[in-house]
Amino acid sequence: MTQEYVIHLAREALSLALFLAAPALGFGLVVGLVISILQATTQIQEQTLIFVPKIVAVMLAMLIFGSWMLSALVSFAAEVFSSISTVVR
Repeated sequence: MTQEYVIHLAREALSLALFLAAPALGFGLVVGLVISILQATTQIQEQTLIFVPKIVAVMLAMLIFGSWMLSALVSFAAEVFSSISTVVR
């Protein structure tokens, strides 16, 4: 196992983690921004009001993008497992 392969594998794993987290984080960010604007315009300063819509938005993102996330993760795992025979000597 060379250093280049380890760096390549780590880079691929980190980029996959970012791509898999992006939809849920994006939905949570948009909902948080909308709720914050709503709180600012109505002057409601309840801190717990933002958590339930964010949780619902993240769960919705997981339902929408879950199959894509799972297929990307399975594909990456299959690549790693198939390369074990070439890496281990």
